[in-house]
Amino acid sequence: MSELQINTTQNVKITFNAAGAGERLLAFIIDSAIKIGYMLILNWTFGAFDSMDQWSQIAINTVLGFPVMFYTLALESLLQGQTIGKRVLKIRVVKIDGYQASFSDYVVRWFFRIVDIYFFGIGFFIMLFNKKTQRIGDMAAGTAVIALKNNVNISHTILENLKDNYKPTYPNVIKLSDNDARIIKETYAAARNAKDYQTLIKLRQKIIEVAVIKDVKHPTDIEFIDVILKDYNFYTQSM
Repeated sequence: MSELQINTTQNVKITFNAAGAGERLLAFIIDSAIKIGYMLILNWTFGAFDSMDQWSQIAINTVLGFPVMFYTLALESLLQGQTIGKRVLKIRVVKIDGYQASFSDYVVRWFFRIVDIYFFGIGFFIMLFNKKTQRIGDMAAGTAVIALKNNVNISHTILENLKDNYKPTYPNVIKLSDNDARIIKETYAAARNAKDYQTLIKLRQKIIEVAVIKDVKHPTDIEFIDVILKDYNFYTQSM
């Protein structure tokens, strides 16, 4: 399973596992089974229309066939990049640039199914040789399908959960870079879990030096570093 790196809107790089071609094929099979089941039920339920004239049957079949035709487009739009098959396999469509895919992106992917699926299944073979496991529709829309089973959470990034009424303490944190914040958070988490107080002291001193903080308002290293990370998020998310 290949890795897929996504740049979020806050310029934070998050690494996901791209969904494998096998997972995507299985999700497609599940979705196809649902559509076939729907068509079989229609055939049993609306068999009475067989006595109608040809044009009436065509009109009715066209209308009743809309759910099958627009199944993928409708569900991916409503379920934020998932169909029932994708949800079962725990995979999802996302934008490469970190934004959530828009309706127009789903339309592009849906349109290129004509080539990817119905033209000798060429999309599947392209996925096999594509580092990001993209089919033609994904390339055209700038999307990829990721595996949610190994999805990262906020603790794996420099992001912090902030309350709506959060008030920052150290405005000088804007002197830090995203890379500084990432290193601080990783070092802080490791040292805190290991109760490595010497590292916490050195980390505190380094932050004060780099950010040029003159008035330290938190007595303990843990409180100080925790506030620094939250303040950094507050100011960078507001920029």
